[in-house]
Amino acid sequence: MAVGTNILTYFNGSWHEGDIPIMRAADHASWLGSSVFDGARQVNGLAPDLVAHCARVNRSAEALMLAPTVGTEEMVSIIREGLTRCAKGAAIYIRPMYWATQGDALAIVPESDSTAFAVCLEEIPMPAADASTTLTRTRFRRPVLEDAVVNAKAGCLYPNNARMLTEARSKGFGNALVADAMGNVAETATSNVFMVKDGEVFTPIANGTFLAGITRARHMTNMRADGMIVHERVLTFDDFHDADEVFLSGNMTKVTPVTAFDETQYQVGPVTRRVRNMYWDWAASSA
Repeated sequence: MAVGTNILTYFNGSWHEGDIPIMRAADHASWLGSSVFDGARQVNGLAPDLVAHCARVNRSAEALMLAPTVGTEEMVSIIREGLTRCAKGAAIYIRPMYWATQGDALAIVPESDSTAFAVCLEEIPMPAADASTTLTRTRFRRPVLEDAVVNAKAGCLYPNNARMLTEARSKGFGNALVADAMGNVAETATSNVFMVKDGEVFTPIANGTFLAGITRARHMTNMRADGMIVHERVLTFDDFHDADEVFLSGNMTKVTPVTAFDETQYQVGPVTRRVRNMYWDWAASSA
């Protein structure tokens, strides 16, 4: 499914124009869900943390019992070569992915050495500078490692996220603030989450129920380098109702301010703006 435009696909060792077919009807991933991916961004010629995203897709493959076939440095090189084919200045979503083509005798377990690899470069604009969202609660929760491969960025996890988003939208909100198995806040349906109280920043502690994202880690590093106090803690929904600011953190949009959580209203505050500015300052300085 194409979300953006001007797609380039790397498959079988070369780049192809467009959204080409890469998976067959009988591939293990087509009917048993053994696919992983990662998402990076190029914006204004910058591809922040590209190495980290490529390394993570290899870890995700291993978590799904797949044997990654492309080393991190080689993957970065492939992607950078593909980006030279994109329109100058375009905002590009960078999606490397693996999937299994074969399974064992009973079909269920993927054959690790049957791993296929592709990269999709898709032109997707960044949101407008004043874009924001709203949150509500959902009855759906994040699973634990004993239930699902929560230590991977796996395609099979996303139907649960889709249920969360659908419920939130049916209630008139833009996203869902999601609980872990214990009922504490984990993340949203699409991204990690931060809150601000009395000038200090808080984010749910990584407890194995959600991916503690690469962009989340980058924001925390930037904030601490800037002298901000950042806490990773167990956080409740009441904590978020009591917050001064709330913002989301993810690769697709980097920083998204939140203006409401159910009946609680927030301003787009100075910490949220500062975190966004620091991120792009860091990206430019590290290029």
